[in-house]
Amino acid sequence: MAKMRDAIRMNEAGIAALVDECKSLQVATLDQDGAPHLTTVWFAREGEAWLFETYGKSQKVVNLRRNPRVALLIEQGTEYSELRGVSIKGRATIIDDGAELLRLMKLLVARNHKGLDDSEVAVIAESMAEKRVVVSVVPDTVMSWDHRKLGLG
Repeated sequence: MAKMRDAIRMNEAGIAALVDECKSLQVATLDQDGAPHLTTVWFAREGEAWLFETYGKSQKVVNLRRNPRVALLIEQGTEYSELRGVSIKGRATIIDDGAELLRLMKLLVARNHKGLDDSEVAVIAESMAEKRVVVSVVPDTVMSWDHRKLGLG
């Protein structure tokens, strides 16, 4: 099976192309009792880091403050021969104030609200930063697949 896994693994260019086509990121954190808590958020990437914003009092942030381990997933495709995705395990860092929060919030707003000019992005980001945080995840493990490489379609 290792050879099949190697055959469908995406390189960084393939992952970047998938990221460009996807808007939603699945985020799994661990509740206090160890049960998974799964949500969907809009996201961005900056270098190695996967970023998303959310309310500072959201359950996922409560969970991450207690235990920073997190799993992320983006995927696309409706037929087996089209399936592409990236699954990440890592640790989250919560950015909840200061210039870095505003900078990252602007990055997220600009990516997920196409067509806004810089001043509109700034106004929205400043408003969001009042009650929201940015979560940055640097991967420990990245697993990817692109079934289009199998030549089944």
